[in-house]
Amino acid sequence: MDNSTKLIITEEAADFSAENLKRFQDFNISAAFCVKDGEELCGRIAQEQPDVVVMDAFMTRLDAIGVMRSIKRRQNSKQPLFIVFSSFHSAVLEREIMSAGADYFVLKPYDVGQLCENMQLLMKKNAERRTQTAVSFDGYSMELRVTQILHEIGVPAHIKGYHYLRDSIMLSVEHPEIINAVTKQLYPTVAKKYETTSSRVERAIRHAIEVAWDRGNVDVLNSYFGYTIHNDRGKPTNSEFIAMISDRLRLQLKNAS
Repeated sequence: MDNSTKLIITEEAADFSAENLKRFQDFNISAAFCVKDGEELCGRIAQEQPDVVVMDAFMTRLDAIGVMRSIKRRQNSKQPLFIVFSSFHSAVLEREIMSAGADYFVLKPYDVGQLCENMQLLMKKNAERRTQTAVSFDGYSMELRVTQILHEIGVPAHIKGYHYLRDSIMLSVEHPEIINAVTKQLYPTVAKKYETTSSRVERAIRHAIEVAWDRGNVDVLNSYFGYTIHNDRGKPTNSEFIAMISDRLRLQLKNAS
C-alpha cells in the first residue's frame, strides 16, 4: 500500500531542478504540481485528496484564504494541511493567513529540503493531535479545539479578545454555571489571569465578535449560531457566543466519554 505523503503545490514542475524533485522522493512525498489558480486548485484538492497543500498567498480567481475557506466548508471531505508562501513579508498578511486556517507560512525563496522537513513535522503533530483528541478531552486538546473553532469562525488571533474568548469558553466548559455570572465571575477570572480589568475583557470580547461577524464565513457562523445571525437579531451577545460554543464542546466531551 502506498503510504507516501500526497502533496499538491502551486509551482511549475519545470522550475524544479532534478535535485529538488529528488528531495521530495527522499522524504517519501508524492508531489503534484498545479497552476497558480485558486479555483483550479480547489478542484484538484477535491479530486486528489492530498495530505498537504503548498500554495501561493495570491493566485488568480481565488487567493489562499479563499481556497482554505472553500475547502473547510466541505465538512465531509478530507482536510489537508495548508502551507502558504509569499514572495514578500508582511506581519499583517501572515496573521490573516494563519487566522484563516493555515498551518505554516513560508517566505520565498524557500529551501525544498527544509520545506519537506517542516511538512513531516506538521504531519506528525497533526497525527498526534488527532490521536490525543480521540483518546481524551484533556486541557491540551480542549484548548486546541477551542482554537480551531475560533479560527473557523473568523476571530483573528492577534487581537486581545481572541485570547479572552478562548479562556472564557474553556472556563464555561469546565464550570457551566459560570455563564450565569458573566459579569461577577467569568470576566473577573479572565481579567485576573491577564492582569487587566473586567470591563476591558468585556469590551475586547465584544470587539472580537464584531470582527468575526464583519468578515467571518457566513456558512460557518450559521452552523454554530443558527438563529442568532438572522437579520432581525444581529450578532450574539458575549454570553450567547460563549454559551453556544461551550455547550457544543461539552456535548462533544460527553459523546467522547
